[in-house]
Parts: sequence; C-alpha cells; structure tokens
Amino acid sequence: QAIFSLKGKPLNCFGLKRDALYRNTELYNIMRALGVEDGLDGLRYNKVVIATDADVDGMHIRNLLLTYFLHYFEELVTHGHVYIFETPLFRVRNKKETRYCYSEAERDEALESLRGPEVTRFKGLGEISPKEFKQFIGEGIRLVPVTVHNLSEINQTLSFYMGKNTPERRDFIVNNLISDLV
Repeated sequence: QAIFSLKGKPLNCFGLKRDALYRNTELYNIMRALGVEDGLDGLRYNKVVIATDADVDGMHIRNLLLTYFLHYFEELVTHGHVYIFETPLFRVRNKKETRYCYSEAERDEALESLRGPEVTRFKGLGEISPKEFKQFIGEGIRLVPVTVHNLSEINQTLSFYMGKNTPERRDFIVNNLISDLV
C-alpha cells in the first residue's frame, strides 16, 4: 500500500501529447510511483484508489485524474485497476451510536432512527481525524470501480468534459443542474 498526495489540482492533460506528462512533476511522479510508464507489466499496485473531498473541487480533481489515466494509461482503467473511494458527507451520532452517511437521504434516515442525534457535515478529508478515518476504510469501505462501457466514446466524452468547449459545457451544467431546495 502507498499514498500519493497531490499538491493542488493536477494538470488537465486532455489533448496534450505524452511529453507533457514528462514535463509535469505531479503526473510524472504518479506514473513512476505506479510503475506504468511502459505498460501494465510494471504495475506496482492492483488497485489505484482516487480519494478526494466530496465537494466540487474534489470532483474536479477526480475528473482530472480520470482524464490522465484514460488519456495516457487507458489499460489501467479498462483492466479494472482504478477505483473511486467514496467518503462520507455526514456523521450522525448520539451517545450510543455513530453513523457515517454518504448522501442526504442516508443522513435523513439516520436522523429519523437515532434519538437526539447531532450532525456533522464533513467539508473534506483533511478534517477527519485518523481515528475516525479508519471507521470507514475497513470492511465497509465504499470503493466504486471505474468502468468503461464503450471505448469508442471515451475521446468524445473527455472532449466534452475536459476540452475547450467552455460555453457548451457551461450550458449543459446549467440545464442539467439538480439542486435540493429546502
């Protein structure tokens, strides 16, 4: 096992040639740490787990890393080595029980079933103590495998989400944004 922590957001490498990978310290170091420069034969870890905050910036970092893997190391994804680590959004607890909730629905269910609960909204991985962190990385860890359903659509999808089509992407987000109004 190993942990590779990023310093800020990685480079959006969509549309860049492989030499960009060698010029970018973060992306180069990820490649070297995984041992995938020449293919999967040198892969050092069976699972590559992306763990980001459960917020907009975390989702952006997740997309940047997935773009990196799909652009330069597609086999890493298509052979089932890349996973997303789901982190809880809420902790609901009372004096007897603590529940980690990964959605607002889970939070609401926990609030209904526990007597006199308090709710904590996690803002990011950095605010979760190591003692608490181990509570949701054990047996009940939520790892979602990254799967590709249609290889021929990868480039088109990456182009839309990570390319230079800012107005179309903005319109798509605005038109498809779902917000909960309380």
